[in-house]
Amino acid sequence: MKQSEIKQLSTAELQEKLGEFKKNYADLKMAHAITPLENPMQLRVVRKTVARIATEITARSAQ
Repeated sequence: MKQSEIKQLSTAELQEKLGEFKKNYADLKMAHAITPLENPMQLRVVRKTVARIATEITARSAQ
């Protein structure tokens, strides 16, 4: 998810997406621990998306 897409979402939608991506990251991490993923770069992409969403939520709450 790109930063421009994140900025267009409402705060409630961001909270929902954050939960979804955190769960997705935890699932990928568990799956990778058991059997290596075909594309381990998925972990990095999802982790960075979580960080982008969390940063946007923090920035909005600071305003």
